Amino acid sequence: MSEDAAPEPDRVDGAPHPRETSRLFGQAQAEAGFLEAFNSDRLHHGWLLSGPRGVGKATLAWRIARFLLATPAGDDGGLFGDAPPAPDTLDIPPDHPVVRRILAGAEPGLYHIRRTVNEKTGRLRDQIVAENVRELNRFLGLTATDGGRRVVIIDAADEMNVQAANALLKMLEEPPARTTLLLISHQPARLLPTIRSRCRDLRLVPLGPADMAAALDQAGIDAGPDTAALAELSGGSAGEAVRLINLDGLKIYAELVAIAASLPQFDRPRALALAEAAAARGAETRLDLLFSLVDLFLSRLARAGATGQAPPDAVPGEADLLMRLAPTPDRARAWADCAQEIGARARHGRSVNLDPAALVLDTVVKLARTAAG
Repeated sequence: MSEDAAPEPDRVDGAPHPRETSRLFGQAQAEAGFLEAFNSDRLHHGWLLSGPRGVGKATLAWRIARFLLATPAGDDGGLFGDAPPAPDTLDIPPDHPVVRRILAGAEPGLYHIRRTVNEKTGRLRDQIVAENVRELNRFLGLTATDGGRRVVIIDAADEMNVQAANALLKMLEEPPARTTLLLISHQPARLLPTIRSRCRDLRLVPLGPADMAAALDQAGIDAGPDTAALAELSGGSAGEAVRLINLDGLKIYAELVAIAASLPQFDRPRALALAEAAAARGAETRLDLLFSLVDLFLSRLARAGATGQAPPDAVPGEADLLMRLAPTPDRARAWADCAQEIGARARHGRSVNLDPAALVLDTVVKLARTAAG
């Protein structure tokens, strides 16, 4: 399989790849943290870009890569010129040669590590293997160009197997000159403590509705009046918001809330319609989304009961419903227990290929029983 035809595990369906995304929204503090280190000549060799999935970590990594490779090292103005002013942004003009080369996949100073296709099976690996990391040695052995900088992006570092992590650790312990390693991590706790300790952490935060709207607009997606609901249900993740849009997640969640509104009564027609949609051919991804939305609804329900305060509506009337179903901390605990049981049943049912419609109906029955106390 050619590289152009290979699937890209770091691309969200329906959105441009992070290397094609010029602007980053909602992460000014993380960008400022990197620029402060750069301008004070304290550029660390290893950076851990952490935070929830889909909030812009990969976009920031590619912005940093463009910035470093387009900014010559050691430019002090020479004998007669003044040193250039310290940069206050990571923006690089779109017509810059580095930008064009990166978009074309032809930048010699950049190395990109991600999951690759297993040549024996023809399928995308579920881990980054040691071979992917060890190939770095050949890249680092080449003569550096364009200011002497080299940048390595690992997306995502969480996906490295043990051998790959150990190979990377050796490079972090003895960092090559003028090389910056950018590790993207959705779950830093999964990384070796020794890897985390050798990197400087840049923590990215969830997006608010305004930044979410701007990020989706840049991706060519007009969320319209649904932006606030998408920001709420996605946890501030633009990537998750795109998934919700692609799979009609807002509609599915609204249907879940409508079913919950009749609790403790069992709205059988609505439950059957939801079950039939989940059992349709090719609906596996929507079934996964359905159960993740059930878990999300129950977590919002439990949190409302525990704190005595409902989160903002993702569906009109949701806040009042949450407070009716979970008016006390005791009811919050009951719903938390319900979430654990439903999650366990769903995982078991999927593992033994239980009928999806039966799984959905079982879930609604469990919700009704919990609501009835």
